[in-house]
Amino acid sequence: MQFQPTQLPEVILATPRRFGDDRGWFSEVWNKRTLAQGGILADFVQDNHSMSADMGTLRGLHYQAPPHAQDKLVRCTRGTIWDVAVDVRRGSPHFGQWVGVELSAENSAQLFIPKGFLHGFVTRTPDAEVQYKCTDYYAPDADGAVAWDSLGIDWGLVAAPHLSDKDRAAPAFADWTSPFEWEAKA
Repeated sequence: MQFQPTQLPEVILATPRRFGDDRGWFSEVWNKRTLAQGGILADFVQDNHSMSADMGTLRGLHYQAPPHAQDKLVRCTRGTIWDVAVDVRRGSPHFGQWVGVELSAENSAQLFIPKGFLHGFVTRTPDAEVQYKCTDYYAPDADGAVAWDSLGIDWGLVAAPHLSDKDRAAPAFADWTSPFEWEAKA
């Protein structure tokens, strides 16, 4: 597996190797030991899978507040998405900064998004499927969102996005208080 740092040091792009022949290809997408060697130390407990029918569907920016905060390992298994992580750990030198990467079934790249980061994506193809691992179980009382258009993120949109009611009602970043604290590593 190849590991690439992003502009936000804790957000890591992990691309599994593919082994192919005339039948197709094989790829190991999750191996706890391999991920740990690449700096991803996470005990995943839940897998999620979404399908977005329309190109331009935007999901996010979402989080789960402590004590149910989640690390995520995100991949696109059908189509293409623009995946975004935003550092929202109060006191972080990168607070409010974002990084975006293209994830697709073709490139097989995965994005590791740690606790303390907002997560969102927009579909660049119809019928896009996204699968991601989480380190905590979904907790409705910890579920939250921040307005997708309140951080200056370049989503690459050519038209208004398709949004859920939750995402339409999300507060702007400037009106929201983050429940996450940055902890400097010694």
